[in-house]
Amino acid sequence: MKIDLAKSKSEHSLASKAGRAVWGVVWLILFRASGRCAHGWRRVLLRIFGAKIGKGVRIYSSCRIWAPWNLCMGDHSRIGEYVDCYCVDKIHIGAHSTVSQYSYLCTATHDISDSSMGLATKPIEIGKGAWICADVFVGPGVKVGEGGVAGARSVVVKDVEPWTVVAGNPAKMVSRRGEDSTESTG
Repeated sequence: MKIDLAKSKSEHSLASKAGRAVWGVVWLILFRASGRCAHGWRRVLLRIFGAKIGKGVRIYSSCRIWAPWNLCMGDHSRIGEYVDCYCVDKIHIGAHSTVSQYSYLCTATHDISDSSMGLATKPIEIGKGAWICADVFVGPGVKVGEGGVAGARSVVVKDVEPWTVVAGNPAKMVSRRGEDSTESTG
């Protein structure tokens, strides 16, 4: 099988690569090295790089953000320790939402139906008041509805309805938020 070298090269623009290189240096020296409570400083740095960051947002210094210009966070939302925002496409985190430690928000994959396995991206949207618990993977194109919860260590590859709790690999609905969490609904 012959591989088309023109297609196998990175599909990211030179401007994107340059921006990510500069961001990488800023992340390492100014963002990552900032104190635990320096949320305001990190908000400023992200805004300089084009992120849309609301009031009172808390982003911890150990989180990794691939392309800040693709990140939008509503007022009083949070990104916890060691979260990886692979935002090749847009990631929108609604107001009062939390993405807990070690979670991975992934907006890109590869088209396995094509021999060149070209890059395929889709945005992630996390609704207002939602909670992505610890160590959750959220895949490309997923929408977590308002008040939705993805339980710890879940793999979320399909949309989460508003006020629904999902868990598992792959994540499935376990209850409605506010109901007894031991009740299984499918």
